[in-house]
Amino acid sequence: MKQYKLQDIRNIGLVGHGGSGKTSLAEAILYFSGVSDRLGQVGDVSSVMDYDPDEVKRGHSIDASVAFCEVNATKINLVDMPGNSNFISDIPACLKVVDGLIFVISADEGVQFYTEKIWNWADELNLPRIIFINKLDHDRANIAPILEAIKNKFKKNPVYMQLPNSTGDAFSGIVDLIDNHYVSYDKGSKGEGKAGETPADIKDEMEISHGDLMEAVAEVDDDLIEVYLEQGELTEEEFSKGLKEGIQAGQLIPVLGGSALNNMGVDLLLKAAVKYLPSPDIRSPAMAKRLKDDAEVPCAANEGKPSSGLVFKTIADPYAGKLTLFRMFSGSLKGDSTVYNSTRDVNERVGQLYMLQGKKQVQVSEIPEGDMGTVAKLKSTITGDTLSDSDEKVVFPPISFPMPVFSRALEPKTRADEEKISGSLNRLLEEDMTLKMERNAQTGQLLLSGLGQVHFDVTLERLKRRFGVEVNVKAPKVPYREAIKGTTKVQGKYKKQTGGKGQFGDTWIEISPLKRGEGYIFEDKIVGGAIPKTYIPAVDKGIQEAMEGGVIAHYPMVDVKVSLYDGSYHNVDSSEMAFKVAGSLGCKDGSSKADPFLMEPIMELEVVVPEQYLGDVMGDCFAQAWVDCAYLRGDLVLVQIKVVGVDQIKGCCFL
Repeated sequence: MKQYKLQDIRNIGLVGHGGSGKTSLAEAILYFSGVSDRLGQVGDVSSVMDYDPDEVKRGHSIDASVAFCEVNATKINLVDMPGNSNFISDIPACLKVVDGLIFVISADEGVQFYTEKIWNWADELNLPRIIFINKLDHDRANIAPILEAIKNKFKKNPVYMQLPNSTGDAFSGIVDLIDNHYVSYDKGSKGEGKAGETPADIKDEMEISHGDLMEAVAEVDDDLIEVYLEQGELTEEEFSKGLKEGIQAGQLIPVLGGSALNNMGVDLLLKAAVKYLPSPDIRSPAMAKRLKDDAEVPCAANEGKPSSGLVFKTIADPYAGKLTLFRMFSGSLKGDSTVYNSTRDVNERVGQLYMLQGKKQVQVSEIPEGDMGTVAKLKSTITGDTLSDSDEKVVFPPISFPMPVFSRALEPKTRADEEKISGSLNRLLEEDMTLKMERNAQTGQLLLSGLGQVHFDVTLERLKRRFGVEVNVKAPKVPYREAIKGTTKVQGKYKKQTGGKGQFGDTWIEISPLKRGEGYIFEDKIVGGAIPKTYIPAVDKGIQEAMEGGVIAHYPMVDVKVSLYDGSYHNVDSSEMAFKVAGSLGCKDGSSKADPFLMEPIMELEVVVPEQYLGDVMGDCFAQAWVDCAYLRGDLVLVQIKVVGVDQIKGCCFL
């Protein structure tokens, strides 16, 4: 495997809304750079990036996938991330390991909601980015509203670095505004643009756009703006330097365009990505906590730092075993060695190392700093873990993943399925950090939770295909609770004397309601030794056991205060068991007399909606829920609501 200098590596993420053409762009890049001998198609077995059977079946990305290529002597690691709201589990971790992003926006659909969501995540990480407007060859392609939306939604001033000759079927060439040369394309070619003469009808627009671009670059730096105002232009060196610094600082958002499906404009995009997006040694170093003193330290490449890497994805392969994908921020990782997992405090044996080309594994002997790699069969390591030097242990901050919002109960179809279901699900949970599995203590159901119905369906398909486990799916049983409204005093007495040693326990308790969420309080008010201290805990235990099954429908009782204020005992016949039973009897009797009632779950939701749709959404919310409050969050309105009865929630997504 060829070795690359740090400045010749680019770790680039492809992001955007579902259907914008991210994977098609990745396939075009791999074809143009010579990795593929044909242009892979999404939903087809020819695709390098969407190779999972579920992705082929559904025609869109489900998992993040990784590939690499070489362009202009520079290695580009591509991380293609899904844009469907059901499958964004990989994105938070993947964003941590890339140094720049290409946002793919469909020219006929514009800026969609999840593009905004990922943009906000990228802002939090200060990731430089390029916008690629895809599908310029579509009939409904329209660039102007996209540029306006970028200004309004992202509060950024996009700089258009290209000018297409047209859109729709007439799209066949692009003016590169950096040096004002025209590039034409033949549909169906490998993507190499041919230099040509700029069409006369766009020459005036080209001059205006070039001037706008130069002015935007000049505004990046005080020295540049001074030169620009004095001389009316920038030199080629000043222009290139200002553009690069502006993009890497996030001051400039370059906009390029083309057609991934027909491999048009992809060569210019790659040229810009290599030239303007940062290499690992340029980006601000990742910060980690040094375990020996809890100090925050930079894990910078090219400074002789100890090894530090972050696991950004796990693949559960039933045949090859678990595959762990990671990025080395400092130092290197060699094959046939040992690495320290500082998140789990364990040493892991490293066997053969790989670099991934979609599903293809390319064997390598070492993963150098700044690069990405894969290792198989690490026993304890999962996504988000830190791999570090055992002599200089550091750990990266934990990654925040979306919380599941959709749950269903699973029942194994056969005894064989029952024996395998937990282990198989745990394998899937290792690769998808947004899946959660639990056995509900109240209902006894095995619950699987995810980001939506489609996410859930795909998980069950994988459970069957990979591990041969089939299940029946049912709605979760509603976890009702019981509580009381009134206060009452009752006697709980247990007496069993039939000759010989008997049982005797006598208690007087007061039962009263608590505020919601206060749980259970037991108060010992016994004075004068009416009940010996040794029996008081038994009374408390009996009451708690009685509360596990309420008096209405045997659901757990909550928010109850019980005061033990009187009672009596027998020197011979009293015991802990007798007072435990007495406490239980008193609790059941008192609860039935204290105006008991049944409580349904209340789900708290946040609905994020564009302001123009607020009226319609609020109408639906008022019809089915309580609206607590609504407030602006950027250009969106966040509405906080409470819904009674989980059966009203058909599905929702993580925001």
